[in-house]
This record gives sequence, structure tokens and C-alpha cells, in this order.
Amino acid sequence: MKKRIFKFIAKAIILFFASTILSVVVLKFVPVVITPLMVVRLFEQENGPILDHDWEPLENISKNLQKAVIASEDQAFFTHNGFDFKAMEKAYAHNKKGKRIRGGSTISQQTAKNVFLWQGRSYLRKGLEAYFTVLIEFIWGKERIMEVYLNSIEMGKGVYGAESAAQHWYSKSAKNLTQTEAAGIAAILPNPLKYKARNSSRYINKRKSKISRMMNDVRLEY
Repeated sequence: MKKRIFKFIAKAIILFFASTILSVVVLKFVPVVITPLMVVRLFEQENGPILDHDWEPLENISKNLQKAVIASEDQAFFTHNGFDFKAMEKAYAHNKKGKRIRGGSTISQQTAKNVFLWQGRSYLRKGLEAYFTVLIEFIWGKERIMEVYLNSIEMGKGVYGAESAAQHWYSKSAKNLTQTEAAGIAAILPNPLKYKARNSSRYINKRKSKISRMMNDVRLEY
């Protein structure tokens, strides 16, 4: 009986690693058509399902937007291996003070979570997030991570990815986003269902200005 259980567990472990590694390898070359969050949001919408998502290769996405998300979300993107422990420590200290909640996740971690996992907070999900983060850093590399990130994250109600966001907020293609427009999209990423990239609140306008200034120091190192 014990041998059967051991064999079952061993097979399950092998299957898990084989399937997850294969999925990461495949998505290194294949566009991410839909994510778990997109599916969840479809069921949450009250006035009918809305899903605006157009995949574009990174070369068709303005470098301004690439710099904006690095400036706002992950300034150490090109130097870390998936985890920014200094940012995590700062976020923890900030949140302990009871101020506006700040996340410490890198772009790599956010990409792993958005593409492969469900939303929510649990040790299991965080563990799997770390596992997939290591995989995509090793198998995809920074350029592919950025491409998938900018094509899959939520940027408005029913709006996912840079191209859809650019059309939704500014009626133009992602390739033609200006520095200010890119900063506007990046500014709402902490809560894209609440904030607006245009006709923004005072808080978002301050974030736009700060992000726009920080973008001048970002160098793309693919």
C-alpha cells in the first residue's frame, strides 16, 4: 500500500514539473491568448462580458510604455533574477505603517501570477508564483517577460494589454504612445478598475508626473 502511494506521489510530482515546464517553453513562442484573471473578470462584470485584448509583439509597443512600467513597477527589472528583496522589505515596512498598500512584486512575479495562476493570497499561490518566476526568468528572459507582461496585464475595465489600453484611453496604437500617455497608463496599474489614465484624479496626476520624470533614467537593456 505504501509503495503504491509513493509511486502515485512520485508520478504526480513528475507530471507537475513536466507539464509546467512544457507550458512555459510553449509560451516562450506562442502568444498568451487568455489568462485566469481575464476569465474571472468576465464572470464578475455586471453589464455583460467585456474582453478587449489584442496581442502585439514588443517591437510594436512604444518604448515609452516599456520604460514607464519599469519606472513605476520594477526599477530593478534588468538587474534582479526575478525577485527584488529590497523592494519587498520597503513594501513591508511601508504597509506596517498603515499607509496606502504598496506591493513589492517584480514585473517577473506579476507576469508569472497573471499568466499561470489565480488571484488571491495564500502560501500555496505565493510558492507557485516563485516557482513560475524562476522558470520564466530562466526560459523566457527579460525581453519575453516584458512582452508577455505588456500584453496580458489589466489596464482598465475589460481592457488587457498595451494595444487595447492605448486604443481605449488615447484612441491610438501602442506603438505611438507618448511619454506622458505611457506614464498615464502605468500610473493606474495598481488598480486599473478604479483609476483612469485620462481625466484622472489628483492622485493619479501626481503619479503620472513622477513616473514621467523617472522614465528619463530608465535604459532598456534587452
